[in-house]
Amino acid sequence: MTSPRATTTLWRPTGPKELELVRALDWRAWPPRLPEQPIFYPVLNEDYAVRIARDWNVQHDGAGFVTRFDVDSDFVRRYPVRQAGGRTILELWVPAEELDEFNAHIVGGIQVVHEFHAAGETPAAPAPAPASTPGSGAL
Repeated sequence: MTSPRATTTLWRPTGPKELELVRALDWRAWPPRLPEQPIFYPVLNEDYAVRIARDWNVQHDGAGFVTRFDVDSDFVRRYPVRQAGGRTILELWVPAEELDEFNAHIVGGIQVVHEFHAAGETPAAPAPAPASTPGSGAL
């Protein structure tokens, strides 16, 4: 009998355009980075992702979403944890050229767990993301 592989839960704050691309990828992968985006930044805690989605994405894009997804823990250890500010502002830096390999190690699907909209905006219900197996959250 094979034991389930250990996973690490990550979050990603995103705007509506990136979320549409994730939806087009059947909630299984992140889209390629644009030329001016050499790094993919998933974050290590939900609170940090909420702050970015609510305070930055809403202001710049009219809406912000927090996604959650699990990645194979053995694989994700190759990316050092980066502190981008305070003690809880932690993220991974995945080079754009490694994103396909990173995507191949996502376990389950990408889920929308929070959404925020500018005042007066009517939220469009995102399509349901596939359920994923909860991860250990450990790196």
